[in-house]
Amino acid sequence: MSEKKSIGFIGTGVMGKSMAAHLLKAGHSVHIYTRTREKAEELLSQGAEWKSTVAEVAQASQVVVTMVGYPSDVEEVYFGENGILENAAKGSYVMDMTTSSPRLAEKISSTAKELGLHALDAPVSGGDVGAREARLSIMAGGEKEDFEAVLPILQLMGQNIVYQGKAGAGQHTKMCNQIAIASGMIGVCEAIIYAEKAGLDPSTVLKSIESGAAGSWSLSNLAPRIIKGNFEPGFYVKHFIKDMKIALESAEEMGLLTPGLKLAKDLYEELAEIGEENSGTHALYKRLKQ
Repeated sequence: MSEKKSIGFIGTGVMGKSMAAHLLKAGHSVHIYTRTREKAEELLSQGAEWKSTVAEVAQASQVVVTMVGYPSDVEEVYFGENGILENAAKGSYVMDMTTSSPRLAEKISSTAKELGLHALDAPVSGGDVGAREARLSIMAGGEKEDFEAVLPILQLMGQNIVYQGKAGAGQHTKMCNQIAIASGMIGVCEAIIYAEKAGLDPSTVLKSIESGAAGSWSLSNLAPRIIKGNFEPGFYVKHFIKDMKIALESAEEMGLLTPGLKLAKDLYEELAEIGEENSGTHALYKRLKQ
């Protein structure tokens, strides 16, 4: 897929907007739909074409990318009335980059095959910064040849792009990612609070610990935001809670014990209850400092 393609992009939120912009800049024709048109205005000014329904996007595109909020949204855009699967032309590629249910990814894949379509689940990690700088980690599931066909498109949005296996493998990998982040964010927030209580300058503490064994993406990218009091979302608390619920359900199905994940989910739900559901995940600091 090195030649220019007609690409549909559904969902232009915090991350989707930047991801679609990279496709535009590479010269692809991009057709977009999102529930709130205002969120798409910047892309429209850059040359994207607005479509008023999901069906219109699917009909106009050789590749359809979805980056929506919840598994229920994924289900709706793929299987709902006037959805992607019933409107995409045979031979088209559909690629869900939402963090969603592995089982739903498998369902999309099997239905797509019956309809002569190629489906991939390709969730991402890297937040708003990774999306803006085209440095996302992308974990893909589906047929290997389908992955190879869309790889040039994925390379416009990310850098660490890994094929993980059959349908659902991308979503399972993203669950591993979210499980690691969940407990890690507790540690990041606790470390900053400890530094403050000890009378230290948290920014100076970061200089010592972020490049050592404690180093992590969250520590380097989100701890500075906490220190500055900037809790704007790179990734919403409400969406992280959704991800943790999916991970817990999947873990329970496999008979796994994930106490760190459960604790993190409980704390984030308490954070949402005090009105922080639309803050960034690093707002967990506010709950732990209470």
